[in-house]
Amino acid sequence: MATRVSKSVRKPSQQQLAQEVHSRGLRIVLAVTGGGSEAISALLKVPGASRSILAAAVPYAAHAMGEWLGGPPDDFCSPRTGRAMAMASFLKAKAYDPESPTCGVACTASLASDRPKRGQHRAHVAWQTATTTAAYQLELRKGRRTREQEEAVVAALVLNAVAEATGAASRLELPLLEGEHVVTSRVDAPADEQDLLADRAMAIVRGADGQPPAAIFPGAFNPLHAGHRRMASVARGIVGADVAFEIAIANVDKPPLDYIEIDHRVRQFESGETVWLTRAPTFVKKAELFPGARFVVGADTIVRVGQQRYYGHEAAMRQAIESIAAAGCRFLVFGRVIDGKFCTLEDLSLPESLAAICQGVPADTFREDISSTQLRAEQKTTA
Repeated sequence: MATRVSKSVRKPSQQQLAQEVHSRGLRIVLAVTGGGSEAISALLKVPGASRSILAAAVPYAAHAMGEWLGGPPDDFCSPRTGRAMAMASFLKAKAYDPESPTCGVACTASLASDRPKRGQHRAHVAWQTATTTAAYQLELRKGRRTREQEEAVVAALVLNAVAEATGAASRLELPLLEGEHVVTSRVDAPADEQDLLADRAMAIVRGADGQPPAAIFPGAFNPLHAGHRRMASVARGIVGADVAFEIAIANVDKPPLDYIEIDHRVRQFESGETVWLTRAPTFVKKAELFPGARFVVGADTIVRVGQQRYYGHEAAMRQAIESIAAAGCRFLVFGRVIDGKFCTLEDLSLPESLAAICQGVPADTFREDISSTQLRAEQKTTA
């Protein structure tokens, strides 16, 4: 993944840039919130916009953003949320025009308003295509511009992102102040990750020969921490085989992970560790991919597997558990903190059919109270 400071290529007007974008043939869905909305009008007021713009949206309210993403983000103005918005836009673009090359472009910003803001004024812009994820971060010097002036800077940044996504040569000059700079991150995905995102593949592997694992540890690993590594080590001793990790890039409701996010999460693992990337958000799908595997899970996860509300009705839940069991899969369950109390398998009330395919790890063998959610909250507080 390359990280660099963006540079202007040449200095056209907004109209000239829009004309070049419209001529490139890329079909775009654009979403902005908190800032950057002037980019929409700049593109739409130039003749030929229908050749490039499929839709534009401003999911401004919290529930509107949740609807766009399939659920509320951890942080409404962050690099990850900007990329998730771009991925959601890309998926909508593919749905609107399956036959053409498509792109999702997004911006989430926190700019000057009618009330003081504790955080920095900033913008996170991203674009997503079938092959590439690109993202831009800009922190504005607080109190040095009016809201209108900040909006103009962010709109220009969005238009430059659109231009780069389409392959256009034009870039607008950004009126940046001393000390301000745009940091750009970009990942051009390998072919197998492109196949995974496009649903042409269900699973790919990193760090191994692709042989089915005897034990697999599914998780978001956002971030990977010492507790995960200890679980894998203990599981290895119990199962008597190496433990592979699995990250599902597809979610039940939210957009898939983008290429920058995939790259970041995979890079957390050491070269000798095996990581599977899959499109299997549920354990039924995981069991289809890894028949006979032992799934390494926390007590909180196994509780969700046995809760009817995740399936809609009891019959669907029981069918799912039966499918997992029929695939020869079992669960190795580690204790986790649930509602403020450390719980092992023995403390849980599970459906009998699920309990029958579970093996618990005693607290005196493993206890780790930290969680990825807690670490993310701590990182946000200290950022």
